[in-house]
This record gives sequence, C-alpha cells and structure tokens, in this order.
Amino acid sequence: MVLKWRLSNLFEFLFMADYNIDAKNNKLGRLASEIAIILQDKKKPNYNPRLVGEDRVIVKNIDKLTISGGKASAKVYYRHSGPLGHLKVKKYQDVFKRNPGWILKHAVGLMLPKNRLRAKRLKRLIIE
Repeated sequence: MVLKWRLSNLFEFLFMADYNIDAKNNKLGRLASEIAIILQDKKKPNYNPRLVGEDRVIVKNIDKLTISGGKASAKVYYRHSGPLGHLKVKKYQDVFKRNPGWILKHAVGLMLPKNRLRAKRLKRLIIE
C-alpha cells in the first residue's frame, strides 16, 4: 500500500509543469488572469475544479510590469483594522516601489475562486 502511494506521488511530480513568464511590458490584469488559469490547471484536459492542480508559475522581471491608463496614480489599495476610522489607504505607486511582487500576487489571488484551495494554489506562484 505504501509503495502505491509513493508511485502516485512520483507520477504527479513527473507531470508537473513549470511555466516561466516574463512580465516585461505586460499589463497587470492580463498577466494575472493568465496566471490564475494556469494555477487552476484549466489548460489541461483532465481539469477538475476540486483538485489543487500541479503546475507552477515562475514570474520574472516583475519590476517592469505595466498598468494601463492613469491607474498608476489613481489606483488605491484599502485595508481596515477594525475600529471605526482606521481605514488604511495605500497608492499603487507606493506599493509598487516597495514590493511589486505583492501587487501581482494580490491580483492573482482575487482572480482565483474563494475557497480552501486558494492558498494552496497561490503557493505555486513564484515571483523572482
């Protein structure tokens, strides 16, 4: 029984695919939607929504990612700590200068289904 389990893990490992994506001159939304499709394994013929998936996505040149229109100065990220009046606001430009990888991971996370597989799928997104 243990041997069968190990062989199945080896089988899954052999069919894992790594997608190397260059983010240079790509739009944030279009790139995030493509990554979300890959992380869900929707590009495979044996797609099953209840499974985590096997493919990993490796994104390079994240600092050369672009955003269309005037969103670079107008886009805002909100978070709230709970008590009244504690709404935190961060502009896209400030967040992008500090951590451009967070912006892509946040956008991909919002495009994935909101269920227990979401965190496991996001772990397979590697930003270099």
